[in-house]
Amino acid sequence: MALPASKPYRVSREKIREFALAIGEGDPVCLDAGAARAAGHPDVVAPPTFSVTFTMPLIEAFLRDPAFGWDYSRMVHGDQSITLHRPIHGGDELVTVIHVEDLQSRAGAHRLTLRCEITDVAGGTVATTSALLVTQAAT
Repeated sequence: MALPASKPYRVSREKIREFALAIGEGDPVCLDAGAARAAGHPDVVAPPTFSVTFTMPLIEAFLRDPAFGWDYSRMVHGDQSITLHRPIHGGDELVTVIHVEDLQSRAGAHRLTLRCEITDVAGGTVATTSALLVTQAAT
């Protein structure tokens, strides 16, 4: 099952800079547009995990939708992977499509695997993320 595509998310230089500083990433290509251009990039480069800043709010909105029936209050994060097909840059406009890859229930727990396909507005592949989320069934 795939959810409808998100509205485009415009990646700002400042968001990349703030995220890089928050995680301790000091590479000048993440902080300074001049350094990024000198290294061959069109603008500052987001750290590899930056995509969580715009995919997690989409995932949370989906999981909190009463129609889905997920108990967000009992959820733990089981696993995460991010595959960058190209760097994310300041100025990018990105669209995310969430795919429900797998949903299993066993031993009183529900395991959900979500995949996010991130593209630019022209349809070019940017990144693929995957998250395994687990929640315990209410007793």
